[in-house]
Amino acid sequence: MRYRTSAVLALACAASLITLPAEATTTAQCDTAPIRTALKSLQGIGVSGISVTVQSPNCGVRNSGVGLADLRTGRKAVGNEHSRVGSDTKTWTATVVLQLVGEGRIDLDDTVDDYLPGLVRTKLYDGRGITIRQLLQHTSGLPDYLDAPFWEDEDAHRWDHIEPLQTVRQALTLPKPDRTASGFAYSNTNYNLAGLIVTKVTGRSIGTEIEERIINRLGLCETRWAGDRTTIPKPDLRGYAERQGTLVDRTEWNTSEADASGALISDGADTTAFWTALLTGKLLAPAQLAEMKKTVSEDVANERYGLGVERHEPFPGLVLWGHSGSMSSGHKFRNAVTDDGRRAVTLLIGSESFDSDKVDSIMSKLMRDLR
Repeated sequence: MRYRTSAVLALACAASLITLPAEATTTAQCDTAPIRTALKSLQGIGVSGISVTVQSPNCGVRNSGVGLADLRTGRKAVGNEHSRVGSDTKTWTATVVLQLVGEGRIDLDDTVDDYLPGLVRTKLYDGRGITIRQLLQHTSGLPDYLDAPFWEDEDAHRWDHIEPLQTVRQALTLPKPDRTASGFAYSNTNYNLAGLIVTKVTGRSIGTEIEERIINRLGLCETRWAGDRTTIPKPDLRGYAERQGTLVDRTEWNTSEADASGALISDGADTTAFWTALLTGKLLAPAQLAEMKKTVSEDVANERYGLGVERHEPFPGLVLWGHSGSMSSGHKFRNAVTDDGRRAVTLLIGSESFDSDKVDSIMSKLMRDLR
């Protein structure tokens, strides 16, 4: 799907520039010390560059950068860069599905076979026993298509157009994945299937539904559905993947295969605005938001997964929501938002190798200390 614009979207973008500036004016009560501490700590995680967006009640929305957005030119990251957000797309997809649930067009306890009869029907997998809820919660038991031999050399398919249906068929040839005691097994296949179901119900692609129901509705001017476009809008956060111990620029990539599981391009301000709108009830009715927040254990300390959302409680009483992302282009995405949507941290990361535990610790401490 190609990019498109409209007069309605243009007006919405203009309005958003007035109501939600990327850099809010500092108030008398704003204490930037926790942000400065976090930015200093992020300099030591070993990445090319990070685009940082922080939202708090007293400081508003503030954009900053760490390192370089482009290693070749030496361009610094300043916080307004576009990047691939990877699996954070799953939250947007789950939001669309839950909106359709609220409209009575999908039931979470319906099966895959109810919408896509016969598609999932092998000796190991049967769509008649897999529900929409299980897809969104990664408890379907379906394997991840990225484990298929086809993807052993990702660079070989860097420029390929790949339909989501092809990824589902790749997954169905694989053995059953290992699952946690709760039945959880993370799989991109689940969300590409969910996207196909949205298309079956609405007659439109998941990308179009995300555009109409979320991007245009919220006036998110910097968010795009990639489709077959291989480039990222300027200013871009270059993506660096590790090849034989060296960081190689892999920014340009056809990510059509990621589809509902990971195709979005955005920036920190837009993704923060989306998560704030989601958690404050602007995108889902209370009943559907409550369903989204019903979680199962991932068998990782304090980590739980709902319907397209990750729940983390790093300190007693501090509940954080978000969804991490990762792409073959080297781009990584991390975010954390409080239950009331008032505090948020979003990181767009330009290279794939870094101290993940350290990043989690830095974000958790910042979220605890933000005012």
